Amino acid sequence: MFLENTLNNEQFGWIEVICGSMFSGKTEELIRRLKRAQIAQQRIEIFKPAIDTRYDEEDVVSHDKNNIRSTPVPAAANIRLLANDVDVVGIDEAQFFDDEIVNVCNDLANKGIRVIVAGLDMDFKGQPFGPMPNLMATAEYVTKVHAICAKTGSLAHYSHRKSTEDKQVMLGENEAYEPLSRAAYFEAIKKNGNGK
Repeated sequence: MFLENTLNNEQFGWIEVICGSMFSGKTEELIRRLKRAQIAQQRIEIFKPAIDTRYDEEDVVSHDKNNIRSTPVPAAANIRLLANDVDVVGIDEAQFFDDEIVNVCNDLANKGIRVIVAGLDMDFKGQPFGPMPNLMATAEYVTKVHAICAKTGSLAHYSHRKSTEDKQVMLGENEAYEPLSRAAYFEAIKKNGNGK
């Protein structure tokens, strides 16, 4: 279980990763942690990939419609340039960033900044997604959240794509994806032929 450590007795910051499937509450948890940092009078800056315009062009928005102001950026290197005079940096949808996001997060943490990153740990094929495995490996704290399986009601950690579209990045919500447990996911890909 993650215990928020808001007292930084070291010169260095740290990295927190919130990961899981779609509809598991990753962005909701990111927003919760960032709003608590605001309550604590900490200076925060939030970033998201410019490609993610599902709910809003600029704000980070959860499926439950909670939102927080953010800065959309086209590449991870932009975060390093824009994160000035802050205590906490939040990054949503990290799986969409290039591999430089790992270096950016480590550079920020080494400057004494608390870095909170949220993203999908696996793509629709059940494979590690983009830079997320490396972010999880270098993070001090990793929180894996789970959705509820749309078929069984059990815990879900797979994001099943309902269409036959095969490109890795395809923005969508519950019309395009559903959270599934391991058993339901493998039954669905066996039946539909998409996935692995």
